[in-house]
Order: sequence, then C-alpha cells, then structure tokens
Amino acid sequence: MPFYKFENGKVFYEIFGEGEPLLLIHGNSVSSRMFHPIIKLYADNYKVILFDFPGHGKSSRLEKFETDFWYYNSKVSNALLEELNLKNVNVIGTSGGALVGINLALEHPDKVKFLVADSFEGESSLETFVKTIREDRERDKKIEEAQFFWKDMHGTDWEKVVDMDTNVNIEFAKTGNSFFHKSISELDVPTLLTGSLEDEYCNHLDKIFEGLKDKNTALKIHIFEKGNHPAMFSNHEEFFKIASEFIAKKM
Repeated sequence: MPFYKFENGKVFYEIFGEGEPLLLIHGNSVSSRMFHPIIKLYADNYKVILFDFPGHGKSSRLEKFETDFWYYNSKVSNALLEELNLKNVNVIGTSGGALVGINLALEHPDKVKFLVADSFEGESSLETFVKTIREDRERDKKIEEAQFFWKDMHGTDWEKVVDMDTNVNIEFAKTGNSFFHKSISELDVPTLLTGSLEDEYCNHLDKIFEGLKDKNTALKIHIFEKGNHPAMFSNHEEFFKIASEFIAKKM
C-alpha cells in the first residue's frame, strides 16, 4: 500500500484512473473509503487521488488530533501534492474536507486549479452543531449501522477515532477562531460552494454561503433543493455533473 511520511507518521493514499488530477478530501470522523461507492464515476474521467488524514483510516494513529484540525490537514494535503510533484490540481473537499480544501487553496494557491467546497459550515464552528455533538455521537455509536460504517472507515479502533474527532470539534469551538488562517476574501482560486437546503447539520447553508460571497464576489454557489449531508453523496450524479462543468470552465 502506498504511504508518504508526514511528521512522525505515515499517511495512506491511493490513486484511481487517469487524466487530469483530482484530489478528493474526506470529512470529519471518516476516511477516504467514504469515496469508494462513487469512485468509478470520478475515476472514469480524472486521475483521482485519495488520502486518509493522520489518525484516520489506514494512516498512522495519533494520541490526539491537532486543535487546529482543518488547517493542520491542509498541510498534510500539501505534503501529498509535494510527494507526487503536482501543482494546479483540481480539488473537491466535502464537509470537514471542504474546510481543509479552502485552507489548502488559501495557503498554496499554486497547488489548486479549481476548488469545489461542499457542505461546510462557513468560517467558524456552528454552535448548534457543537452543542449536541457529544450526545449525538454517543447515541450514534450505539446504532449498528453506524458502527458498521465507522468500522469500515477505520477498523477495530473506530470508536477511539470518533471520540477524538468529537473532542477536537468541541476544543476548536472553544477557541472562537476561524477555520482559516487567511480571510476568505484572499481566496483567488476559482471556487464553487455547494450544499443542500435539507442538510441536517445546517439547514441554512444558502445564507452562510451568501455571507461568504459578500466577502469574495468571485465565489460561485450551487444549492441543491433536496438531499442530506453531504450534498456530494445525496445528489451524487447531479453533483458530479455540476462539479465537472465547473472544472471544465463551463460554469
């Protein structure tokens, strides 16, 4: 299995298909395996690059996650592109992966050609989400379907990974900081924001995205009327079409 070194550990990655490179960035509490059910759709058209955040999936485990989790994993993403000697890569990040993708584009604009940021909460933590995350996760961990899903993502130590993710969401929210180290107004990479009005974690993504567009008028927005979190999966065929058109400069 392919790995690359990052700090004191190894990060797992894999590549599917051929063509223009496309980096897919997974979200919180999961791994790159989340993309496997839809990977053929993308690999038939792109050289798709997947990786697991440190402490997730097949990557080396950590004692705890960095509080500045989404900025930290943008550095992990950049290290992978350095390892593969790639620049001007198309990037799709979903949920927490969208935050990682935006950080990557803000810090290393030469690495990102087009960015699609899907189903994320804006510039800072949502109080409504963080307030109930521990209770929600404890409930979900008792559901057999959720157990199977997380075990498929991470293996037998899935519960520790999920608990560490719960903790980092709470710890980061306490800082009151933005997910990004630079203003969204500095985002020069062509960027499409996507989400669903029915997102169960945030039912007003349209208003959040419009607020971001007020700060950076170059941002493009597409909101799906239907579909749960994340829109990349609940609207996977239409999402692929829209994202591909954006990458092909047809939007």
